[in-house]
Amino acid sequence: MTFNSKILILPGLGNSGEYHWQTLWENQYGFERVVQDNWETPSCEEWIAQIDRVIQSHNSDNVILVGHSLACSTIVFWANRYGRKVKGALLVAPSDTVAPSYPLGTTGFTPMPEFKLPFPSIVITSSDDFYVSLERAKHFATVWGSDFINIGPAGHINASSGIGDWPQGIAYLKRLDQSIIL
Repeated sequence: MTFNSKILILPGLGNSGEYHWQTLWENQYGFERVVQDNWETPSCEEWIAQIDRVIQSHNSDNVILVGHSLACSTIVFWANRYGRKVKGALLVAPSDTVAPSYPLGTTGFTPMPEFKLPFPSIVITSSDDFYVSLERAKHFATVWGSDFINIGPAGHINASSGIGDWPQGIAYLKRLDQSIIL
């Protein structure tokens, strides 16, 4: 499968391990990972600056961001700060950084950003994600101006969810790539 867009993979807290769908996609399709200096105790300012550096090295009109977990809100913070447009964003399992279940150690990711994104986006969530309630995920999709998809019980939509290379996620990404919004 080929893509018309430049796909940037943005992992969340802790990075995405070798069996995470983001890593599998990166290896299978040649997508580029945005590498952060600090995966364990990140600063929002540092993460969004790194995203911007990477995006500036590409034609941003042809970039699709694929964020997981903490990277979802990071993308929204980035868009609000820099005002750059990209072709779209796939925002998977957005962590609610103000929820009691969210791990300690991050800086600057609260309160959750509630800005409308200036580009097409899709929020994909699970009905039993430990890091975000279904109601909050739907709220984020609404305020971000994103299409909303609930894939049912799939945990945090990561390697522990047992979804492997997640073909359904690739189908959602392909829709963004072809500029077909749900």
